[in-house]
Amino acid sequence: MKRVILGSLATLAMSISLNAAVYATVDGQDVNDQDIAALMKAMPDAKFETLSDEQRKSVINQAVERKLLSKKALEDGIENDAEYKSLMENIKSNLALEIWMKRVFEKIKVADKDVKAYFDTNSAKFVKPETVKARHILLKDEQAAKDVIAELKGLKGDALLNKFTELAKTKSTGPSGKNGGDLGWFNARQMVQPFSVAAFALEKGAVTQTPVKTQFGYHVILSEDKKGGEKVTFDEAKVQIENGLKMSKFRDDVSAQAKELKKTAKITYK
Repeated sequence: MKRVILGSLATLAMSISLNAAVYATVDGQDVNDQDIAALMKAMPDAKFETLSDEQRKSVINQAVERKLLSKKALEDGIENDAEYKSLMENIKSNLALEIWMKRVFEKIKVADKDVKAYFDTNSAKFVKPETVKARHILLKDEQAAKDVIAELKGLKGDALLNKFTELAKTKSTGPSGKNGGDLGWFNARQMVQPFSVAAFALEKGAVTQTPVKTQFGYHVILSEDKKGGEKVTFDEAKVQIENGLKMSKFRDDVSAQAKELKKTAKITYK
């Protein structure tokens, strides 16, 4: 039930927009965000906003063609087709359910005292995830990694950073080598375990003293900074808690109504 409800609300939120952007008009009909979203579903790993100008133009042209073909289908009398009528009834039923659930969700209220009570009871859960800012040098064999560690021995501060960056650019076999091995900020789950364990164990400004082996090769890691691990304040967590409690009440409400309706419904399982 939870996945059905969440999916329905997400679908409705995407499909109903009062301020949809308009990319073209076809015989007086707008080609908007909804039309673009329908086409982008075929490219789940891409976002329309990040496409090149040429790619966006291609998507918009496809949306224009769909408008024209849809108009052609209606002119050819597809609305009288039995399959069309059957599918349309199904669409109407699903849409009615989605809008009804949206209205139920909107009516649910959560008291401030309940939000605060949840925070007080579960405050241990509200901790900012620890993240590390690090660089690494990736090498194909262990001895090469040991040689790099030896070159960095005794260096600290800017001298260490500058030397590490230089070695990353000249010796690292990883894609970050050209950027001095810079990996930016990441949490423990974003890296393979041997690497993340070593990176998070380092103090700020320290380098691993033994090569870290992963399936990619041997790493030498420099920890530049750390943050996170501190408690989240109530004000920071309030909206998240309120939404969670509201969704929980919503699920319970819809589930209760479904059970009640089952009592008087004639149901046959096949």
